[in-house]
Amino acid sequence: MWDRLRGSRAAGGGRSGAAMAQRDEKEPVAGEGEPGAAAGAGAGAERGPSGAAAPFQPPEGGFGWVVVFAAAWCNGSIFGIHNSIGILYMMLQSDLGEGEKDPALEFKTAWVGSLAMGMIFFCSPIVSIFTDRIGCRTTAAMGATIAFIGLLSSSFTKSLEVRYFTYGILFGCGCSFAFQPSLVILGHYFKRRLGLANGIVAGGSCLISVPLPFFLKMVGKAIGLAHTFQVLSALMLIQIFLSLTYRPILPPSCDSQHDGQDKLGSRSMRQQCWSQTRKYFNLRVFRRKTYRIWAFGIATAVLGYLVPYMNLVKYVEKRFEETKKDWMLLVCLGAMSGLGRLVSGRIGDCIPGLKKIYLQVASFMLLGILCMMIPQCQGFEGVIVICLFLGLCDGFFTTIMAPIAFELVGPMQASQAIGYLMGLMAVPMTAGTPIAGYLNDYFGNYDAAFYFAGVPPIIGALVLSVVPLIHQRMLKKQRLDSGKDKMLVSEAVVNGELLPGAPASEAHM
Repeated sequence: MWDRLRGSRAAGGGRSGAAMAQRDEKEPVAGEGEPGAAAGAGAGAERGPSGAAAPFQPPEGGFGWVVVFAAAWCNGSIFGIHNSIGILYMMLQSDLGEGEKDPALEFKTAWVGSLAMGMIFFCSPIVSIFTDRIGCRTTAAMGATIAFIGLLSSSFTKSLEVRYFTYGILFGCGCSFAFQPSLVILGHYFKRRLGLANGIVAGGSCLISVPLPFFLKMVGKAIGLAHTFQVLSALMLIQIFLSLTYRPILPPSCDSQHDGQDKLGSRSMRQQCWSQTRKYFNLRVFRRKTYRIWAFGIATAVLGYLVPYMNLVKYVEKRFEETKKDWMLLVCLGAMSGLGRLVSGRIGDCIPGLKKIYLQVASFMLLGILCMMIPQCQGFEGVIVICLFLGLCDGFFTTIMAPIAFELVGPMQASQAIGYLMGLMAVPMTAGTPIAGYLNDYFGNYDAAFYFAGVPPIIGALVLSVVPLIHQRMLKKQRLDSGKDKMLVSEAVVNGELLPGAPASEAHM
């Protein structure tokens, strides 16, 4: 789902490498840094024959294509499982066999998938710190191991409460730790071909995520839910070994390490803690009014995001008694989402500045209207048509998110801005499907759930539509006062150098 974010984090890492290298040429002290920080950011400098620092140049291929394959497998397996939650949702209810006894079964079961998806976003800011401190390879391998344990342990219990922890918490948290390093590591190997690498990862991941719902539908009936979890855990077991290919090719600078250690040694323990806290929890992006409004609008819009993925399969079985082709709904969503990512990337490049937000506004507005149209469908074919457009809207709004972050906060803070945004999205995205399940239990049908899912995207779209207007007003105000204009330009340069875990950023704070 978040394939496009890969480009922003990798590009941000590459740009920070160039900026750090330039600063190293001018300043003898690079600042405080850790070995993992330089590796995690994909940044640094090499020493030329004369001893001067030179910007790091990625190899643009070679072993990087192996890393591309590993990243594609990571994205395809993780989001293939999460996008197939509609199939697993029905299998969970069948496995419990308490539909007649417990009237709140829909509400309780919905928490399993919601927790897992929410943990990916909730852990995002924390994973960024781990990636900076211990590197992409260790973080990704650790995350894949946790996800493997979560899926495997889910096969040994039928308790819904235990699966809240094994699938919802362990698997979701592990997916977050395994997924985010794949956003960063491509910047170590690609710069000029980064767009091509991202396209291959996005296309390759679809080869796993698109057919997975059909596979689960066919195999799940034959082997049962417990063995299905074991089969899915094999995907994460493979990912553990593929994560070992996330080899950082840029060694940290020894001079920077010694300078950083000397500088830290001259400070008190309280100053060191405060310095490290500011370094890894930099909240400067929230000083920008446009970013705060944009983040609030996105977080509002995704409240009902997972409702179609979770409930469409069960809905068509109940209303149209369609049990043989219901898997096609999730396949259509995944396939059109992939197409939307490819198309919207090109369209977004043609739209200047923050006007890109209007593309996101249109996507959310249409997504909300389509969700409300689902109960009005008179046949299974109508639901398929809606799923095609829902997937297209999904691809459009996720793809354009990274370019908008670049426009709002600059390239060097885009990684942080996206990390905090994903953390803000965790709560509404987790709460959406349980609320839909409660509405279904209360009214006895899914109509209210889909109407509910359509309201937040429309509200979020209306909030987002004011961001370009506020931005234009702020620019006009800056132009009226030339003195403030110079001050803001100077401040923008300093802010643009900040990046989570960037070793040289501390020297400017």
